[in-house]
Amino acid sequence: MAGLLPLVAAAATALLVRADITAPPFQGLDDRWLELMGGPHDGPYMAAATVLNWFGGPVGAVLPLSLLVFLLVRRRWASAGFLLVAYLGGNMLVIQGLKHLVDRPRPADPLVRVDHGSFPSGHAATAALLVVVAGALLVPAARRRAWWYGGAAFTLAMMWSRTWLHAHWLSDTVAGAAAGAGAGFLVWWLFQPALAREDVRSHDRRGAAAGAGTGAAV
Repeated sequence: MAGLLPLVAAAATALLVRADITAPPFQGLDDRWLELMGGPHDGPYMAAATVLNWFGGPVGAVLPLSLLVFLLVRRRWASAGFLLVAYLGGNMLVIQGLKHLVDRPRPADPLVRVDHGSFPSGHAATAALLVVVAGALLVPAARRRAWWYGGAAFTLAMMWSRTWLHAHWLSDTVAGAAAGAGAGFLVWWLFQPALAREDVRSHDRRGAAAGAGTGAAV
């Protein structure tokens, strides 16, 4: 149930913002951070922020779609279901739900095209969500600690890029990352029994295939 705490934190922050969308309690911190992100907006920083902006947009959807196709080809039905529920539920229910609940104005003059609602950051949420989903499905348990560190660094980079591009307030990105990670961990917990059974069946099939190959060689 590790996903509940960050989800509750994101929801509580959403209620604080909704109470006063133009001046929530942490607006002073948001303003000071935005001043630090003042620019100049060019050079390698702009290139990095642009790449991250693309990744968080339609281009980034290629990654979970490719992973879904891979899982379906391998007949990993539980894993495919986990991916679909986490990705679609996290984005459509959690993130879009919070956006419509709060509908916070964005910082002035964003440097990229944006839609309505600054809170929470969809890019930060998607980055954190994909880190959790990929860690659950693709990374062995023994190597997950290193994956979490790398995933946290990637999510922080996405959060920086959204504020550097003036597309979001700092608190939007923090809440987005918490909501995305929380949704991913919560769905992972719900699918854990099915994923464990699938892993056992996959291990048994590999063992049977290896035994058949040994028998044929003899």
